Amino acid sequence: MNRNEIEEKVNAFLMDEFEIEAEKIKPEARLKEDLEIDSLDFVDIVVIVDDLFGFKIKPEEMKSVKTLSQFYDYITTKIA
Repeated sequence: MNRNEIEEKVNAFLMDEFEIEAEKIKPEARLKEDLEIDSLDFVDIVVIVDDLFGFKIKPEEMKSVKTLSQFYDYITTKIA
């Protein structure tokens, strides 16, 4: 799976599951501030990522992930 496919899947679940408007979903968008993803949403994201990409997110690894682009990068490195 390449970076574009990862971005498409992530963007799709953000719109479908969290009802985030498409125009807000940009690589530079900050997860908490711009996309309003909170700790309860994060629990759902862990489950969704496990289903879509086949790995469990480790909370300690996500501490440095602030933007959507960094989130794409994180997933890319985990499934590479």
